[in-house]
Amino acid sequence: MKAMILAAGKGERLRPLTLHTPKPLVRAGGVPLIEYHVRALAAAGFRELVINHAWLGAQIEAYLGDGARFGVRIAYSAEGEPLETGGGIHRALPLLGEAPFLLVNGDIWTDYAFAGLRRPLAGLAHLVLVDNPAHHPAGDFRLQDGRVGARGEQPGLTYSGIAVIDPALFAGCRPGAFKLAPLLLAAMARGEVGGEHFRGRWVDVGTHERLAEVERLLAEPR
Repeated sequence: MKAMILAAGKGERLRPLTLHTPKPLVRAGGVPLIEYHVRALAAAGFRELVINHAWLGAQIEAYLGDGARFGVRIAYSAEGEPLETGGGIHRALPLLGEAPFLLVNGDIWTDYAFAGLRRPLAGLAHLVLVDNPAHHPAGDFRLQDGRVGARGEQPGLTYSGIAVIDPALFAGCRPGAFKLAPLLLAAMARGEVGGEHFRGRWVDVGTHERLAEVERLLAEPR
């Protein structure tokens, strides 16, 4: 199974750190955020990674290189214009192939064990959901009997930014900018999206406060 790291965001809420550094290279505990993912994926047995980038993406390529020093092979999908999540994945599909692939947002920090996702996929997607953080109390989706659906009226769970995706989810899509969520919601309505509830350490590193939270977690004894 291949893995794709989404690394094309500008990280505007992390300015001034991201004025001259792409968000995935912002450091926590002295290590760029994206390096935690690369090392964790390598430890989980993933050997082929695809990374998309846009804002200051050349810095990401210069830092990670071909991935050899991490024990992986990295291919890059450079985006000259913002394509949003769906459009970015669609552009990278020729690099990902026809089999389901792991997808992880480059701007999260987690101790999730990626090896657990290297298994056959039932349906078109499998989402890892987490408890709703303070900045997103209503959540994104509901999880019932291993299937994911639209949230409804009650608070649900939050999408962690970790998933397994079948390229068939993008059947009929055209090149350009578009969001991933509508594709997932349509698949959910057909009962084709599974999921799990992860209760470990996870932070959406979107602000300086949440970056400080990662620093605090890294300093805690394990």
